[in-house]
Amino acid sequence: MPTNLTLKNVPDEVYERLKASALAHRRSLNSEAIVCLETMLVARRVSVSERLTRARALRAALPGRKFRADDIDAFKGEGRR
Repeated sequence: MPTNLTLKNVPDEVYERLKASALAHRRSLNSEAIVCLETMLVARRVSVSERLTRARALRAALPGRKFRADDIDAFKGEGRR
């Protein structure tokens, strides 16, 4: 059975973005909030093959240079300094 939830002290910017998103998707604020929560909190199972297919498509879409493993390691390290 569904449960009611009351949100207090929602920042104005968050409220406005939720309102705009609801309008764009032709949903009520309540329905939009539920969709946002489900999207973030309910994990969608993705098969390994689907994940690999998406990763390969993203990699193929990179313009020009292809990144090597040592490039990726260097990029990861940049954010940790």
